[in-house]
Amino acid sequence: MRLTKFTDLALRSVMRLAVVRDGDEPMATREVAEVVGVPYTHAAKAITRLQHLGVVEARRGRGGGLILTDLGRRASVGWLVRELEGDAEVVECEGDNPCPLRGACRLRGALRDAQEAFYAALDPLTVTDLVASPAGPVLIGLTDRPSG
Repeated sequence: MRLTKFTDLALRSVMRLAVVRDGDEPMATREVAEVVGVPYTHAAKAITRLQHLGVVEARRGRGGGLILTDLGRRASVGWLVRELEGDAEVVECEGDNPCPLRGACRLRGALRDAQEAFYAALDPLTVTDLVASPAGPVLIGLTDRPSG
């Protein structure tokens, strides 16, 4: 299975936000973009989607920035990937040029099962699990911001 670049970016953003320590200033979207190495506009779209999912909260004003919510910390990676990827199937059997085998083909069902197995393998992992050592210290090191 292959994740979209959008999902990859959103997951990397969540992982970086998950290692912001108590006492540190919240990160701005621009900082997240720089740390994960993507254009600001791409990061902003991913952060907006994460806000809609309730995973990230954006606070305005002095001391504002991006905060990973409790839901974000304990979210299943499988759930998060499903939400970010949407309902797209591995292959497109319908659409402008529908497959002539679609009525009798068993591949579509097998690929749907494989896709669900992929997501199911991610279900036991939480965002907090993803940032446990050794990943956490590496994520923290992706910025030169002074801590606390």
